[in-house]
Amino acid sequence: MDETISHSPKKTNIQFGILFGVIMVLEFVVTYVIGLEKLTDSSASTIMSVFNYVIFPVLFIYLGCNSYKTANHGYITFSECLKMGVSITVIAALIYAVFYIVFSLIFPDFTDQVLAMSRSQMLKSNPDMTSEQLEMGMSMAKKFTSPYIIAPITMVMYAFIGLIYSLIIGAIIKKDKPVSF
Repeated sequence: MDETISHSPKKTNIQFGILFGVIMVLEFVVTYVIGLEKLTDSSASTIMSVFNYVIFPVLFIYLGCNSYKTANHGYITFSECLKMGVSITVIAALIYAVFYIVFSLIFPDFTDQVLAMSRSQMLKSNPDMTSEQLEMGMSMAKKFTSPYIIAPITMVMYAFIGLIYSLIIGAIIKKDKPVSF
């Protein structure tokens, strides 16, 4: 007798991916409102990075996998954990990337602010930098602050982060259904 699963992995992925993406967007908005320049010299940027790249992905992957496991009568396979973890982080990254593109179009001065901060950070970290080195660094910074470059890089980066954390979480919480003959 085959039992039906009342809670699909797709629904769980979307639910936790959207929640994670919305949190990243809210964090971005709060950072923008507070002021980017205040965060560059503080430990707040380090704390935010730890949350965005470690705590939140692990939390939402675990919650998503555990939610599905509970709905699936206590069973989840390793491959289901992998799929769910990568899906959750990619959905979150997609929401963030779309928001970042729209935000950059609405507030074009945002990119200029980021570039100005990058310039001051470059000069602060290396005061003996020649003007050629500074211009070369700024041209690279300009390329990598483009929303059309940041969006795909964010997607790939979070897919990789989701894969790594899903491997760990999947190894810990997996529980295969017993094989019956």
